[in-house]
Amino acid sequence: MDDPYLNELRDDFEGYSNQLKKLKKKLLKAKSSEVQAKIIKQIDSIGTKMENNQKQSVKVTKSRIKEIKSKK
Repeated sequence: MDDPYLNELRDDFEGYSNQLKKLKKKLLKAKSSEVQAKIIKQIDSIGTKMENNQKQSVKVTKSRIKEIKSKK
């Protein structure tokens, strides 16, 4: 299904994934527990954003499918 909003959500999700990869590398290199704690908070925040993104994607997909079925 090609939908501009769903495409935007997918792009956002990919962006979050890339951020997580970078933070993982930083976390592995971090020596200080304070720095590690900050990175973990960022990872948690991005995880929450990803979860919300997925929920929104599911809602929009269901809505689009419903629209398509109602048109038929």
